[in-house]
Amino acid sequence: MSDFHQTGVITTLHRLGPPGLARLEDELLAQSRARPIALVLPCLTSEMNGPGLKGIVEVLRGVRYLREIVVSISGSGDRGEYEAMRAYFDGVRTLNDEAPVLLWNSGSRVQALFRRLREEGLDPGQNGKGRSTWLAYGYVLATDASRVIAVHDCDIRDYQRELLARLCYPVAIPNLNYEFAKGYYGRVTHRLYGRVTRLFVTPLLRAMKAVLGGLPLLDYLDSFRYPLAGECSMTTDLARINRIPGDWGLEVGMLVEVYRNCSPKRICQVELTENYDHKHQELSEGDATRGLHRMVVDIASSLIRNLASYGVEFDAGFLNTLTAAYLRMAQDAIASYSGDAALNGLDFDRHEEELAVETFTRGLSAAGLGFVRDPMGAPQIPNWNRVTSALPSFLDELQEAVAADAV
Repeated sequence: MSDFHQTGVITTLHRLGPPGLARLEDELLAQSRARPIALVLPCLTSEMNGPGLKGIVEVLRGVRYLREIVVSISGSGDRGEYEAMRAYFDGVRTLNDEAPVLLWNSGSRVQALFRRLREEGLDPGQNGKGRSTWLAYGYVLATDASRVIAVHDCDIRDYQRELLARLCYPVAIPNLNYEFAKGYYGRVTHRLYGRVTRLFVTPLLRAMKAVLGGLPLLDYLDSFRYPLAGECSMTTDLARINRIPGDWGLEVGMLVEVYRNCSPKRICQVELTENYDHKHQELSEGDATRGLHRMVVDIASSLIRNLASYGVEFDAGFLNTLTAAYLRMAQDAIASYSGDAALNGLDFDRHEEELAVETFTRGLSAAGLGFVRDPMGAPQIPNWNRVTSALPSFLDELQEAVAADAV
């Protein structure tokens, strides 16, 4: 059983007592007419060969309160992969007994839409989870059939119906009055996982607070127990106005966009499950273009640029101070987690943790230097309000392209 302690500037909805799955699903079904829910699944075709997606599909075959299921596929562009993914989701049905809709991101029709956006000066970003998620949001907006969007990754190895119900519930139940809910959970097996959150994001946010003093944005970000979780739900109105980063800064960038566009009273975090396991990225300590090393560069770049947009000045001297403060915070975090692991009988490799912090420190320095050289960086994917303002028929064209691919 979780504690019920409230910390930070947003509400935490805990997992207290028995799951109560039947009650949650009954309430979601009762609200499905007033607050219909779309589930967005950004998915790689390679995940058909992994353990996560198979379990997700099996669970979704028993879920009946979803109005739409939109699977946004990234892959090689081979038609056979698209057809294989359609067959993979066979048996999954929505509330209206409709099959999931598949968006073929690598198909010629969707690629033509991306080219049209670029010609209009609207960059949809590079292939990846950010663009895949953004396109699925656009499709949900185009159908205008749902009022709530839930999204989660497709590599969850211990997926359960409770996770999905708890993810949807805060936004789908009108009396709670939330516009955005971020999922969180434990990441523990025989050892502690979640290295980028434990040893990078949280120490970095607290180092920034120590160096800069109290800033509302930093207090807000530091309120999230698992800011890098890939699971969230939101209203379609919020999905329409949020910009989305196209790199590994997606989750942090999304939280900042929500902060800009939504009152903190309408934001919560919800405990989804007791524990959570998914595909683990390699550290890649010698290559900043891969693995967790690349992830921390993108995350740090997103944080620095977003703080700069709120008037924080970053120069070489300040970045050196921040890096030193982060390193100390991260080293203190290792000591704390070492004690936690010892008390609970978990494996804990102190050298591996130190190596991760050294790698993350280099990533932070690289992100800082990148900001000094180019303060603007890669642009975020434009929000859907801007797209439809520039190209009023674009959402209709997206629907037509998706329907044509399905024939």
